[in-house]
Amino acid sequence: MKLVELFCGCGGFSLGAHKAGFEVAAAYDVDPILTHSYRLNFPRTKLVLRDVAPLTGAEIEADVGEKPFGIFGGPPCQGFSDIGKRDKGDPRRQLLRHFFRIVSEVEPTFFVMENVRGLAYQDARPVLDDALGLVSDRYDILDPIIWDAAQFGAATRRNRMFVIGVLKDRKAPITRQDVEAFKRKPATVKQAIADLMGAREAEESETLPGFDRWRIHRRGLPSDYAMQLRAPDNIFTGHRPTAHTEVVVARFAKVKPGKTEPIGRHPRLKQTGQCPTLRAGTGSDKGSFQSVRPIHPTEHRVITVREAARLQGFPDAHVFHPTIWHSFRMIGNSVSPFMSEAIFRAIRARLEKVTSDADEPGEHEPPLEAMDQFPQAAE
Repeated sequence: MKLVELFCGCGGFSLGAHKAGFEVAAAYDVDPILTHSYRLNFPRTKLVLRDVAPLTGAEIEADVGEKPFGIFGGPPCQGFSDIGKRDKGDPRRQLLRHFFRIVSEVEPTFFVMENVRGLAYQDARPVLDDALGLVSDRYDILDPIIWDAAQFGAATRRNRMFVIGVLKDRKAPITRQDVEAFKRKPATVKQAIADLMGAREAEESETLPGFDRWRIHRRGLPSDYAMQLRAPDNIFTGHRPTAHTEVVVARFAKVKPGKTEPIGRHPRLKQTGQCPTLRAGTGSDKGSFQSVRPIHPTEHRVITVREAARLQGFPDAHVFHPTIWHSFRMIGNSVSPFMSEAIFRAIRARLEKVTSDADEPGEHEPPLEAMDQFPQAAE
């Protein structure tokens, strides 16, 4: 029941797979910054830092030690994003085809591909259709569907496109209804981050050098949303606030919840609403542009890394990067763990149902074993 993730980044997609009961045996990415803490968060997963373009199915099977049960990942989206240049000459667009080439070579039981909604637009759809042509004869494919992370309980609005395929001989095609059966009421900003207010800085950990550490001190029970994300010891990282000038603080103070600050275009979060999509910004190779960060709903500052992580659905035990800039890049590039968990639970439920309905498991339909163990994240 081992899975493989391509373009893993900081592991939001992997978190959902683990929480749904799967084991992510190997993960691949070329970026050493965006994967900085992957091994800390997933010590049992083999992280391979390399370009996916020349990667072969045979190499993946050698890394895993067997044929993977599933392959998932989000090829770089910058070439398809509706807020970018949508440059047809962007070489990163070719990585979409390499994702499906690898699926074709490995032939796992299922695959999940995530990307921006712009990939479904008329000028980009031929690129997707061409890539899907590599696997369409062997897989039952759920055509591109756009879901919002808030539909699955996250405290942020984040539209993402998914394509899901299951081998035809499993006779278990995934439907839209399978996934949407796991929909949940969206959390609010207040439910996600209110209990972090008043946190006190803790001593630095020898196992996490360079990371600022904090302890929750707020009295009273947190929301159900916050409770499921809290670490057992109430310790978390990445909460150092940005030091703004007095001029900026005064500017932020004038912005009402739900409105946008006119100069820097910072939206102010509304306690009873959801956070707008958190953007990634760019690395040093693309100009080091920082994304616009939302303003805290009651304090006159932009949100911290941990507040952004809470809004996106990351547990407090998940660590990112010692710097604020790279941490926000990680979160902005990630799949909400709430969203990915729903998708993997839907796939698992469908495959288990088909297996239980079968009179006798066939050669290509091994019984699904219990998969309830969730690997611990870094302390």
